[in-house]
Amino acid sequence: MRLADELTELARGLHDADAPDDVLREAVLAAIDLVPGTQAGSVTVLVGGGKRVEHKAASGTLPARVDAVMSEYGEGPCLDAVLERRIVRVDDMRRETRWPAFAPRAADLGALSMLAFPMFVKDGSFSALNLYAGDPGAFTDDAEHVGRLLAAHAAVAYSGAQREENLLAAIETRDLIGQAVGLLMERYSISSGRAFDTLVRFSRQANRKLRDVAAELIRDAEAGALR
Repeated sequence: MRLADELTELARGLHDADAPDDVLREAVLAAIDLVPGTQAGSVTVLVGGGKRVEHKAASGTLPARVDAVMSEYGEGPCLDAVLERRIVRVDDMRRETRWPAFAPRAADLGALSMLAFPMFVKDGSFSALNLYAGDPGAFTDDAEHVGRLLAAHAAVAYSGAQREENLLAAIETRDLIGQAVGLLMERYSISSGRAFDTLVRFSRQANRKLRDVAAELIRDAEAGALR
């Protein structure tokens, strides 16, 4: 009953987080507190259509260094959890054979036990919650059970925070472009259509995003007004 109450409270806290990275930090801290055997944690995220790996919310130097080794060799339990969408457990990294390049380096760094959970939702997010311990055999079946529940809550909250952030960014972009179009209309006495086409032409000529061109135009206009 205590676990159910704590997970309910965790879910509330995750959904109240202001940004996606805040959700991940809360999830890692909760895992250290709730998942038996956990001493440290981080989150692995695939971005750019799965072409680039980012490591977030590392709770200390151990996960940060181990995650860097995983990126260096392109193998490890965290990547397997993300790509294969399954829980990956390591009981003793010194005897691990699944990742011949990664395992010895991780063991030397002190990560003898690892537990990685896919954080999967239907929108296609690719991320994993990674837990670390300095002792062999640190994670049990109970740890897997608790971690699975926690990762599921974190996945939903992270996806929701990303959608909200993207929506806010889209609204801000629309407003910036609208302001820039208005400035061009006033400056050159042209229609909104011609002003937008002009902004698009500036963007293409400079090989920059339309949003960035609009923002620069607004900044220049505001700076001129302050002179």
